[in-house]
Amino acid sequence: MDDDRLWSFEQSLWTEGPDNYREKVDAEVVMVLPHPPFVYRGDTAIDAVAATPVWAQADLTERQVSRPQEGLIVIGYRVKASRDGEAYEAHCTSTIRRIEHEVWRVVQHQQTPVLAQTASS
Repeated sequence: MDDDRLWSFEQSLWTEGPDNYREKVDAEVVMVLPHPPFVYRGDTAIDAVAATPVWAQADLTERQVSRPQEGLIVIGYRVKASRDGEAYEAHCTSTIRRIEHEVWRVVQHQQTPVLAQTASS
């Protein structure tokens, strides 16, 4: 997966609905989200994300990509998302693996909300 497709794939998980999550997130996923119980796995993780409203906009910056082996991609980034006057910022990681030709699934996702801004932010 090239970088343009990779970032489009990840951004769609912020801005598209539950059907998109179910298509792109692996049944064995592990997620760390900023609400109890914080650590999620499998269908519980997918259901937790699918139950949240879709973000109207999500800007992914500070992007980092690692390809430690064929068919495995690890990314890190900062997201600034918004919808209906609500805003959310977090530092995130995702691990995406290839299932078969051109079929990729998220197997890990983590969000750390931005808790404090530095003077330069």
